[in-house]
Amino acid sequence: MVFPITCKAQSFGLEQESDSLFYLTFTQDGRTDRYKLPYPVVKWCTGDVDCDGTEDAMVMVVKKTMFDSRILPRLFTFRQVNGKVRPLWLGSQLGGILEDFRYVNGKVLTLQLMYEDRYIVMTHKWRKFGLGADSILVEGVCRDEAMRHFNSIR
Repeated sequence: MVFPITCKAQSFGLEQESDSLFYLTFTQDGRTDRYKLPYPVVKWCTGDVDCDGTEDAMVMVVKKTMFDSRILPRLFTFRQVNGKVRPLWLGSQLGGILEDFRYVNGKVLTLQLMYEDRYIVMTHKWRKFGLGADSILVEGVCRDEAMRHFNSIR
């Protein structure tokens, strides 16, 4: 199954081979490069994460990390370099447990579980290496209220 997102004469795409094997693709001038993602993919989108004028890909995968043995959603970002998919930032955690994200107005908007059924909705922007907190839009609220805030931001 292929899920393309197109931008100009080039495009990122996502190919699913199985429940836990995906390939992030980048196609330019008829050539396609594939980056293996051996994890379940929950969601993905594109946007200029690092503000360099080119589209990047953001992919929410489910996996454990070297520093966190829990199997949780993680946000990975990728860029293209000379037509090849390359990791930009492979985030282990943004603070809480990531439940949803999207790219809005030059920032990454997240919905995260913080503690004991309390949620936070915040924006993140690119720092010198990786995403950093930008602003908290709502914090310490129930999931329904957090979802209302998250979904109201366009």
